[in-house]
Amino acid sequence: MSLGYELIEQRPALHRYVTSLVVTDPHHVEDIVQETLLRAWQDADRLGRDARPIRMWLFRTARNLVIDAWRKRRAVPAGLAADLFADRPDHANVAETVCDRVVLTDGLRRLPPAQREILVHVHLLGRGGEEVAAGLGIPPGTVKSRTHTAIRALRETLGSAAA
Repeated sequence: MSLGYELIEQRPALHRYVTSLVVTDPHHVEDIVQETLLRAWQDADRLGRDARPIRMWLFRTARNLVIDAWRKRRAVPAGLAADLFADRPDHANVAETVCDRVVLTDGLRRLPPAQREILVHVHLLGRGGEEVAAGLGIPPGTVKSRTHTAIRALRETLGSAAA
């Protein structure tokens, strides 16, 4: 049996497996499945020589892709880590700075994705409203209103966390 037919045969089982790992986002599941199958196709020469079933390789690769995506989402936004000590050249009160960053990151994670995205673009990456609007494909007025709403929500989140 050729590799292409084997991959087609394994696709439903692979899809069910990835869905069990990533239950919240069907689009992400499909991306993982497609990337797994693409990697199998690209490594066809190496896979053909192995005596083990391709299903084990597919499941392991899919699991690794899910873990990589999870790690990527958990990473600290670039603006938070890059300037950690920039405003304090003497490294005074580093613990307070780290705590502030942790609280801010936690507050951002609690926001809905659209609000978090706007704040990251506007305030952490320092992009202008027009640039953000063009990049996200939304009107500039929507960027302004989402920014305002997101800041209000973040203040409430941080206020309730401090209480």
